[in-house]
Amino acid sequence: MLYKKQPVKLKLFFCLFTLFFININAQDYIFGKITSEDKTEIPDVTVINIRTDERVLTNRDGHFMISGRAGDELRFVKPGFERANEKVTKENIASPINVTLIRTAILIAEVEIKKGVTGDIKIDSKNLNPPRKVQKLKSDLGKYMAQKSDPRVLAARPGEFVQPVTKGVFSFGKIKDKWDDVDLMSYIQTALGDKFFEDLKIDKPQIQHFILYIFRTGFERKTILKYGYCSEADLNRFKSAVLNRISSYKTP
Repeated sequence: MLYKKQPVKLKLFFCLFTLFFININAQDYIFGKITSEDKTEIPDVTVINIRTDERVLTNRDGHFMISGRAGDELRFVKPGFERANEKVTKENIASPINVTLIRTAILIAEVEIKKGVTGDIKIDSKNLNPPRKVQKLKSDLGKYMAQKSDPRVLAARPGEFVQPVTKGVFSFGKIKDKWDDVDLMSYIQTALGDKFFEDLKIDKPQIQHFILYIFRTGFERKTILKYGYCSEADLNRFKSAVLNRISSYKTP
């Protein structure tokens, strides 16, 4: 009797373990809406689950749905807006996430306003003829800036690591990539234009997905990401990769 009960217990234990494992690894769906600072819905925002690398786009009303679970981190990327990250909580599983994206600042070129001649000798002499002390200070600064730096100032300290100089790049310490795939994807889409992809029968909402497909199927981009620079030759390589892989992308 004892021998017959043993397999039953093992089967029961195995079933409970399987149910527990499925429950732990179960994926929920996270819903949300993305708006700008003025409460305007933002379409075509790339939503990325950092853990699973799943990517979706918001619809024209700014809504999105992506699989995930509590503890995941979502990233929101849209050209012209600052990148945002959001940690998924248990509350987010039960209710939608509302995210506000901030528009990136646009730098305005500095305009130098020169004072004109007023006709008043006292005022014009101050504006057009700065004091001698100011003139001397500017002259001394000019001479100082023209001098070459002492090589000992730039020399490495004992025990300090110095990155070798290669191909005109001069850097110290640990090298970190200036771009990631999202930065490069945004650059390529802007540089080539949506029409380039639409001529290939790639719908606008699928453009970023298609670019990432080219990346993941062997497009070499380490140097581009490292220095944050995409040359004309790199764009031509990307176009060539597109022509070679467009058929496989469209194949079910």
